[in-house]
Amino acid sequence: MKVVNIKLSLLENAKLFADIASRYPFDVDLRVGRYVVDGKSVLGVCSLDMSKPITVEIYDDNCDALLEEIKPFIIR
Repeated sequence: MKVVNIKLSLLENAKLFADIASRYPFDVDLRVGRYVVDGKSVLGVCSLDMSKPITVEIYDDNCDALLEEIKPFIIR
């Protein structure tokens, strides 16, 4: 499992993130506090508080391609 933090400031970014995550066979969860949603669900991603950093939990160790695609959203 890999964990990164992202920032999705616009609804368009939330939709783009869900579209990217949907292309991969492994599970991707997004967490803000105790609230967890499926990263492949546009409605789930849009329901998050986007004013805060979002923790992405990727349930596969071979996820370099996904990390490269979501690189613009990753915060350090």
